[in-house]
Amino acid sequence: MSFAGASLFSPLEEVNLQVLVRDNNVDQAMRVLKKKLQREGVFREIKRHRHYEKPSERSARERGEAIRRARKLARKQLIREGLIAAPKKKIPATAGAARPKPFQTA
Repeated sequence: MSFAGASLFSPLEEVNLQVLVRDNNVDQAMRVLKKKLQREGVFREIKRHRHYEKPSERSARERGEAIRRARKLARKQLIREGLIAAPKKKIPATAGAARPKPFQTA
């Protein structure tokens, strides 16, 4: 059994990730790799496999995840149709600090 290029926890699912190292910049390549692994859910999978999960707990977790996905999909659909308002975007705290304040004349 070979694990080359395959996920350690589910041998049937193959994960092919490739990160190019440009100009010997390994730090940037590591950041890109970490971001890709996070998007793929590898860290969540590793965390989940640290301890044994009973089959009943697993089915309850998967059911909860499915419900959350369905709610999110329904919410996005309602926003697209204009039936509910989209959530307001958060402005980062540093965005206002970078701008110089205008002069005030009294």
